[in-house]
Order: sequence, then structure tokens, then C-alpha cells
Amino acid sequence: MNFAFTEEQEELRNTIRAFLEAKSSEEAVREQMETEDGYDAAVWSQMAEQMGLQGLHIPEEYGGSGFSYVELGIVLEEMGRALLCAPFFSSVVLAANTLILSGDDDAKKAYLPGIASGETIATVAFTEPNGKWDESGIATEATPSGDGYTISGTKSFVIDGHSANLVIVAAKTAAGTSLFAVDGDASGLTRTSLSTMDQTRKQAKLDFDKTPATLIGEDGKGWDVLEGVLDLAAVSLAAEQVGGAQCVLEMAVEYAKVRVQFGRPIGSFQAIKHKCADMLLEVESAKSAAYYGMWCAAEMNDELPSTA
Repeated sequence: MNFAFTEEQEELRNTIRAFLEAKSSEEAVREQMETEDGYDAAVWSQMAEQMGLQGLHIPEEYGGSGFSYVELGIVLEEMGRALLCAPFFSSVVLAANTLILSGDDDAKKAYLPGIASGETIATVAFTEPNGKWDESGIATEATPSGDGYTISGTKSFVIDGHSANLVIVAAKTAAGTSLFAVDGDASGLTRTSLSTMDQTRKQAKLDFDKTPATLIGEDGKGWDVLEGVLDLAAVSLAAEQVGGAQCVLEMAVEYAKVRVQFGRPIGSFQAIKHKCADMLLEVESAKSAAYYGMWCAAEMNDELPSTA
């Protein structure tokens, strides 16, 4: 296994970094944190149309570019570095991966091209007010109705749930946990924005009252899909976090060079040198873990769950 990135992958990183430095400055991040939607629609369109980021790892037959999870990880690392405010994690990491792993060709054809083009903002709603993150926490019910289903229940902590126009919902049927597609403006759906500590990633509470829904994948097999999606989400978050950690390290080292105390830069003091060295070790260790996770995700191998 080779942890060195290819020339093309490094070029991708440089291109993304230059774009995000221009579009996701500290001022832009603070500005978007204060808005209701939490992102700049013009930047979101540029990401899709000029950079092809939303469709990067989506298969070509569904409107994407068909790259691997390693390339997606590089993009996420740079987004973490720039603290980008956008529904990328909810739409591309959560929703697109759920559709890809569902094995439902009709659902993939119906929804993936829109996600790849940036026209569809999607999310996954599975956690509920009980705060559980496993299958036992899913109490929302789906009932057969005509050609489809209706859903009743409440989902909480739904990332970008207030602005998504496609919500993939985990709900219980007679067969077990299943996945359903719900339009963002469907009847019986009430969306409430939640206040969060991290305002760069918006969350919402979704109340479903006999809301029309379409089954995705096999009835009763929804949790098998979600387990894989949550592993990929953990790897994706790790990629974002090492991007942020690297940026913080660079800021700290730069400060140590310019901050003067007792007539000397504080970086010349042994205690500060040790702190910087410890930070470097932590960041490099985190990178190794995240990169290995990206490789496991690209291969979808047996090590992914433990690595995640």
C-alpha cells in the first residue's frame, strides 16, 4: 500500500485549495454562519458546474465523475481546512452514499444525477429525539399507502434538514428498518431549524405526519445500508478534521515565529518548541489514520468498519 498521493491527486488538492481560499475566507465563513440556509448558493453552483465536486465519486452512469473515495477524501480535507459552509457532507457523503449502497438502480437514476449537478440538496434523517445512534433508536413508522408509503414520526439532528429538497428517511415497516425518499416540500412534513454549537453545519428537526414516501432499496434492509454509510461518514469526518488540524498547526507555528517575548520570538523557547513538536506528531498520526480510512473506503474492504 502506498500512502503517497499521485501527481493528479496533488493537482486536485492544489486546485481545490486555491478555489476555497478565494471562496471560503474567514469573513465568508462568519457571514454564512449567520444565515438561515448556511451556505452561499452561488459558490455551491460553482462547485458543481466549474469544479464537479458534488459528483466527484458518483459513478459516471449517474452523472458523476467516477473517482474513488481517496479523491473525495482529499476534497473533504481541503474543505475542513477552509471550514467551508455548504451542504456537501449531507448531500454527497450521507445521501449519495446511501443511494449508491442501496443497490436500487431506479433510485440511483432518479436522484444521483441531481445530487451530482448540485441541483438536488439531499440529506439522511435517521437519528431521533432519543439521541440513539443505532437501529434501536429508530421508532418512526412507515405504512403502505397506495403505490407507496406514508411516514409518521420525528427525526432530530438532521444535517441541512431545513434546506434539503430530498430527505432519505430511515423508518420501521413490518419487515424492519427501511429507507424512504421524501420530497423536501412534501405534505405533512414540518421542518424546524435547531440551534447548534457549530454554526458552520446546520441541523433541523423534521416532523412527519402521514408524509408520502417512496421505498429505496429492499424493504427491511435499510440498516445494513446505513451501517456502511456511517462508516464512510466517519472516514469523511476524519478527513475534514485533519484538514482543520493541519491549518491550526500552521497558524500556531506562524504565531510562534512572530510573537516576541523578552526580546525573542516565543518559538525559540524550548517549552514552545516541545508544544509545536507534539502538535506535529498528533496531526501526522491523525493524517495516517484518515488516509488509511480513505483507502479502505475506496476499496470497500473488510477493514472499513474497524478503521472507521
